[in-house]
Amino acid sequence: MNCIHINVKRAVFILLTFFANNIDTADNAIKPPDAVKIQANTSDEIKVVNLQNLSIPRCPTGIECRDLPAYCIDCDLNETCVYGREMTSKCQAKNHLKCFGQQDFEKRYICRYCYQTEHWEHDCEVKATCESSASPQKDVYITNCTVNSNILCLGHRTFKKKVKCNWTGGYRWSTALVLSITLGGFGADRFYLGHWQEGIGKLFSFGGLGVWTLIDVILISLHYLGPGDGSLYL
Repeated sequence: MNCIHINVKRAVFILLTFFANNIDTADNAIKPPDAVKIQANTSDEIKVVNLQNLSIPRCPTGIECRDLPAYCIDCDLNETCVYGREMTSKCQAKNHLKCFGQQDFEKRYICRYCYQTEHWEHDCEVKATCESSASPQKDVYITNCTVNSNILCLGHRTFKKKVKCNWTGGYRWSTALVLSITLGGFGADRFYLGHWQEGIGKLFSFGGLGVWTLIDVILISLHYLGPGDGSLYL
């Protein structure tokens, strides 16, 4: 009887341990470790940010303080300045960064918000999934842009901007036009551009008895018919 009683206690202990481990696992699944709360600088709002998607560049060390990039210094920017006017701001390194020279210095900047900088003063994420020549009415996309490290400006240094599609998949307009004129009745132009379904339709209909072939020649010559992946011609 004592042996049976001990075995029952053991079985109960094993079951309780099993359920406890499952509860811990569930809690960890609900609260992933890579999600943290970050206090915004401009307001009291708390935002949850995924650390896997958060990319903060590191500040360089061992250089002169006034040569630090803009995201590594604190500057007293005047938000009531006149747009386009050149201003002077007092700056200092953030969080006592190790740098040479004078800790407090002045830097000149143009009164404007970061999203008002010129296109050569910021870098934008390029997307190769936008529609360009295949859909002229949707030839722009919205992407994230970040101001260059040497530019001082008001507001957030990363902003959203509409950018025109300018990527190419390697298709040549001249090749597509020649194929459309010579072998368009067999769907060669559509096959070349990646429009496989339309190419099969042209092949078995002999170019729509010539009508479809003529239409495609006109569309390709006017750049209204582009590569199937939405890229631009070379």
